[in-house]
Amino acid sequence: MPPTELSRQLRLGQSADLTRRRWIIGLSLVTVAAGQIVTLYQTGVIRHLPDPPLPVFDSDKVDASDYAYKRLQMPDAPAMIVTGGITAVLASAGGQARAQELPWLPVALLGKTLIDLVTNVQLGREEWQTNKKLCFYCQTSTVAATVAAVLAVPEALKASKTIFGKKRQAA
Repeated sequence: MPPTELSRQLRLGQSADLTRRRWIIGLSLVTVAAGQIVTLYQTGVIRHLPDPPLPVFDSDKVDASDYAYKRLQMPDAPAMIVTGGITAVLASAGGQARAQELPWLPVALLGKTLIDLVTNVQLGREEWQTNKKLCFYCQTSTVAATVAAVLAVPEALKASKTIFGKKRQAA
């Protein structure tokens, strides 16, 4: 598809799939924003992460704990930025009819959102086991990932029908 047409479709197109993709992009950027805020804390740029006044949250404790630095000799929040960005890339790729034209993209997006969801739930479980508290920013990302995964399903189902329909026709 020519770039001019892709630009027009992504910015001005109207469809249920496109609306859901736009929501997924926004939700992915919630994860990116949460990762940016926590990264600032984990690297000493800011000294405190404000939390809602609920006893279950203590982002300072969680994001300064061994749990948050135990992978790859780095804080964990920069990975949130990367993973949210990848999800946004997959949601923004392709035109309005990508379920028919590039069906692997919606399937890949669903797979990525499910990976995001499972990863966030697992990390939340570890967060709680290690600290008996949760990071508000991380749990906000978990909520965003949950909604994004649900939103990715309809287009992925259409894409799967396209993929399997093509295979039946070829046989």
